[in-house]
Amino acid sequence: MKLGFIIDNRKCIGCHACTVACKSEYDTPIGVNRTWVKYVEKGTFPDTRRFFTVHRCNHCEDAPCVEICPVTSLFVRPDGIVDFDPLRCIGCKACMQACPYDALHIDPRTRTASKCNYCAHRVDQGLEPACVVVCPVQAIISGDLEHPESNIARLASRHTLMARKPEKNTRPKLFYIEADGASIRPEEAPPGPYTVTGQSAGVGHFAGKPLAHDESGKGQVIPYPTHLADGTAHSSEAAPRRTYDTPERGVLWGWEVSGYLWTKSIAAGVLVIPLLLNLLGMAGMERRFEMALALISLAFLGLTGGLLVKDLDQPWRFLYVLLRPQWRSWLVRGAWIIMGFGGVTTLWLALLWLEPASAPPLRIPLVALGLLTAIYTAFLLAQAKGRDLWQSPLLPFRMAVTSAMTGSAAVLLIGWVAGAPNMPWVHSALIVAVIVHLGIAAAELFTPHVTGDTARAMAIISQGSLKWHFRSALALGNLLPLVLLSFASGAAPMIAAAVLVLVFALVFEHVWVRAPQLVPLS
Repeated sequence: MKLGFIIDNRKCIGCHACTVACKSEYDTPIGVNRTWVKYVEKGTFPDTRRFFTVHRCNHCEDAPCVEICPVTSLFVRPDGIVDFDPLRCIGCKACMQACPYDALHIDPRTRTASKCNYCAHRVDQGLEPACVVVCPVQAIISGDLEHPESNIARLASRHTLMARKPEKNTRPKLFYIEADGASIRPEEAPPGPYTVTGQSAGVGHFAGKPLAHDESGKGQVIPYPTHLADGTAHSSEAAPRRTYDTPERGVLWGWEVSGYLWTKSIAAGVLVIPLLLNLLGMAGMERRFEMALALISLAFLGLTGGLLVKDLDQPWRFLYVLLRPQWRSWLVRGAWIIMGFGGVTTLWLALLWLEPASAPPLRIPLVALGLLTAIYTAFLLAQAKGRDLWQSPLLPFRMAVTSAMTGSAAVLLIGWVAGAPNMPWVHSALIVAVIVHLGIAAAELFTPHVTGDTARAMAIISQGSLKWHFRSALALGNLLPLVLLSFASGAAPMIAAAVLVLVFALVFEHVWVRAPQLVPLS
């Protein structure tokens, strides 16, 4: 059995009966929808036409939201329905980033993920979903796509069906008959000042906050008043216009996630770089300095954990990641990697204090776990299939280089505070890391982009609302420190370079986390 939907756009009249029935069935709060109708208009007055398109969960066979969910809150039933258990959800919002169709939201009341679940409770009683029953023109058809005698299977055999974003390879089970391209491809009719939405409050832990048209990072709607998401102007007044839609989700992962990437890179790099150089015979370290590095690493690792928990909409459930893990999710794998790194670092610190001769064998596992700690988030972001910029194959290398960069800068500052400012080995490592980071940034910027959403996100970074963040991160966080480290002498330029690297590494992470979330998914 493979349950799915067909939306017959030849019949849909845009009456919103499906939206209302869904809200009534689940008492869905104002401001969020499990199913909704999107309006797109084309042409110029008086020669205009309005197109209606029903949007909801696509109940994918290869559902990215299920793969990324760390606590099996989302799961695929034997009949193909992608269902969810709100009692397990920790509110990490990873599923919302993974869904290419923008089908999930955070319920403002329960602070857990929610979406269309095909009215699974009705299906179990032999009934059709509420939206199917209420549609006055029978534009929504449900049923078993694999049963040749079902109405939906017969329709599928007689018509050419369209699906949203087939290139994502999620194998969706929501299909359209004669859908308008601008209605199912969000880049053709982006949100604008002419778009009417049905809410005035945010979602998740931003619920109740005004959806002001700004970029404060608090989950508000990002408008495109006269330009597309990539900063280019609308071609003409006749361009497709999105006139009614569900509200934008806003920026789901804000400063907490940017900060967590930053603190994690420091926690890993501050140990990996000096230990790696020591293993290669390029540097020696005193026991007290090694202990200081371990303490700093543990402190930033603690901050990393705190930021991870703070970003959850259900922070008191954070232990579910460990107690009810879904092992395909890199959120789970990352949690155990961080715990392993923290545990071995603590053991190493204890041995340095109590039994220094027993500590050296732990250096190799510390370097390995530190490297994994630095880069595992790249694989987590790759599971967020809705955000194309994060699918870059260069991301693991950039995160490793960022950790080397911030770690080296932190070691230089720690050495200066400890009265050992002359560390040419770390000085050289920082120069190399900054140069490589600049090269990776240039490759991301100038290499042809595979998808339109990647190009739009890069346009926001290079030409749009984040351009000054990006330029300052490269100029003040990479180029200026490189000049200071290469051509200036003395402690002051070195300290200034290290501080600049650390501060603007956070700015760079903010840019990379935020930009793809400004590209509309539906």
